[in-house]
Amino acid sequence: MTEQLNAIVNARLQGREGLHRLGISNGRFDDITAQSEPVAVKENELDAASNLVTPAFVEPHIHLDAAMTAGEPRWNQSGTLFEGIECWSERKATLTHEDVINRATQTLKLFAAHGIQYVRTHVDVTDPSLTALKAMLEVREQTAGFVDLQIVAFPQEGIWSFRNGRELMEEAIRLGADVVGGIPHFEFTRDYGAESVRWLMELAHKNDRLVDVHCDEIDDPESRFLEVLAAEALRLDYGSRVSASHTCAMGSYDDAYCSRLFRLLKKSGLRFLSMPTESLHLQGRFDSYPKRRGITRVPELLDAGLKVAFGQDSIRDPWYPMGNGNMLRTLDVGLHACHMLGMSQIERSLELITDNGAAALDLKGYGIAEGLPARCLVLQGQTPYEVLLGQRPVLASVRDGKMLVRRDRVDAESGLMLS
Repeated sequence: MTEQLNAIVNARLQGREGLHRLGISNGRFDDITAQSEPVAVKENELDAASNLVTPAFVEPHIHLDAAMTAGEPRWNQSGTLFEGIECWSERKATLTHEDVINRATQTLKLFAAHGIQYVRTHVDVTDPSLTALKAMLEVREQTAGFVDLQIVAFPQEGIWSFRNGRELMEEAIRLGADVVGGIPHFEFTRDYGAESVRWLMELAHKNDRLVDVHCDEIDDPESRFLEVLAAEALRLDYGSRVSASHTCAMGSYDDAYCSRLFRLLKKSGLRFLSMPTESLHLQGRFDSYPKRRGITRVPELLDAGLKVAFGQDSIRDPWYPMGNGNMLRTLDVGLHACHMLGMSQIERSLELITDNGAAALDLKGYGIAEGLPARCLVLQGQTPYEVLLGQRPVLASVRDGKMLVRRDRVDAESGLMLS
């Protein structure tokens, strides 16, 4: 890292007109003021050069324990979620402590280069030795200088359907997992799925943990564990601490059922996480034509006042062979797939990879305001529209007033590096 910055100048901020100076003291924003005109840069200041400055990106849903394992021991030829789980089960048997640490750290450094400073990773705990979990607990400490990492105890092969699944979940929480996970649609029976949701919610509530459930990641319109999760969150008054990931089946629900479901969702206050690139790849595999998109009702959830964030889900693993860590790519794909290219939607779209993800992670002190930690990005573009058109690397990533990443500007049309 570089020496401490005193300010970021000539910055554009969402929701505010003109240029601004973001004063920084002791790693926090201390004075945010409007500028009447561009100013010269002083020592220990960063010139945003009229570009948009936003809070650091949030990756709310990734599987770091499986990152960079695509094709090991074999490729997922069908492209389905279920074959991906089979491939991972085979790869999981060969995991070592060092293997997990090396791949996860490599991936987090890739994320940091793209401006991601907050990450929630699901870690498979359907492993009697909990190899990946123990390794990820070390990674959380080793990478704390450039990322805040939340760890989800994720029962990839089920809680009720995997031998000693409950005991492994409890041990994962005891060892230090931050979040309780689940996968009710993968349990052997519908009853098992509902029971697993009720049990994991009680586990989280008892241990004061957040919740993030892989919920209805399937095209089956009869997969309705979301209503169970929302009802439990409402009963425990826990909704703002509970995330429903994927909810792909909502794309197959009929409108009559959704009208009732949305009433419950609004009362519960759940957070929603959608992984557009992966859902487009994995879902619709059992359709001929028309093929379903496999993505939850993102614009409808947002219109209902609920928080929705986009995540990458996978980086080159048995479920998704692609991925480069660029959240702007994920955002672009999601907006296309969800029919959200109206200009008013584009202008608010960065919330899907910043503020809404921060809400899901229950982050305190996130954002750009006086007194908050100086963690922000200088993007390439003056507006969200320009940022999305270019999808260019961040110009700078600042963490607690120090520079993590700094790049020259890239011209969108020519690709030339400009000073």
